[in-house]
Amino acid sequence: QVQLVESGGGLVQAGGSLRLSCAHSRGLSGINAMGWYRQVPGKQRELVATITSGSSTNYSDSVKGRFTISRDNARNTVYLQMNSLKPEDTAVYYCTLTVYGTNYWGKGTLVTVSS
Repeated sequence: QVQLVESGGGLVQAGGSLRLSCAHSRGLSGINAMGWYRQVPGKQRELVATITSGSSTNYSDSVKGRFTISRDNARNTVYLQMNSLKPEDTAVYYCTLTVYGTNYWGKGTLVTVSS
């Protein structure tokens, strides 16, 4: 069983920055990709950013140029640096790990951006 623990969420003013972290219990073996999704109550969970085992990254259009996904293999951690935050970025952010094609999810961390 893979465990994921997110941290770094909180309240920030528009234009500010936050860095989310996700520590996982899995080593490097079998990891296909890691990523971040977000969800607002009443809406579907949406992709924010992903990073593959080959370090290819993908971002949603709404965060491109503002958010950066990265990982530290030595620390089994994936990060999401969020800059120039907007009120519409307010959501619960979930970390995900794909291992041999199976997706694992963290419990989420709340990000609130005030205007």
